[in-house]
Amino acid sequence: MTTTAYRSQEEFFLDPQRCIGCHACEMACAECETNGQLAMIHVDYVDRAVSPQTSVQVCMHCEEPTCARVCPADAIAKDELGVVHSANAARCIACSNCVLACPFGVPKKVEPMKLMMKCNLCYDRTSAGRRPMCATVCPSGALWYGTRERMAAMRPNSTPVNEFRFGLQRVKTRVNVMMPKGSTELVVDGTEAP
Repeated sequence: MTTTAYRSQEEFFLDPQRCIGCHACEMACAECETNGQLAMIHVDYVDRAVSPQTSVQVCMHCEEPTCARVCPADAIAKDELGVVHSANAARCIACSNCVLACPFGVPKKVEPMKLMMKCNLCYDRTSAGRRPMCATVCPSGALWYGTRERMAAMRPNSTPVNEFRFGLQRVKTRVNVMMPKGSTELVVDGTEAP
């Protein structure tokens, strides 16, 4: 099997219900030599005052990345494999438009560097047919990289979803979020009354 064929079959899966907040993904990401010892993935506490629930935050690698659309310096690009990369250091003007525009809240402006940085799906590894660092260390399977068929066998009661709706905005991503069986999209609509 060629590296290209291998890459095209592998997908990234995120199962938020399985995150145990161990931060192993953050530590592994920071160890990746292309990140300059900075974690490009983040574990957030949902509401620490009332719950131990955590949520891991990775770049979703949108088909039409909002972060790239709002960048006035044309510093953010998506490559032919569908990976949305961190801002080009030579072009980024540190305006934070991408940080504010991302519906998933992923990009972070790294102040000392005055540069937007985010998960690039361990491009140096995945482009060579290897798994992202975070997926190699996640003990609970909240982050997993492999074939859709293998994921279906491991989690028969879940469905991978890569279509999201934020109010009127529809977003399709390269990364899949595991949802209850039969789900087709994840709706996040802050305009609806509770």
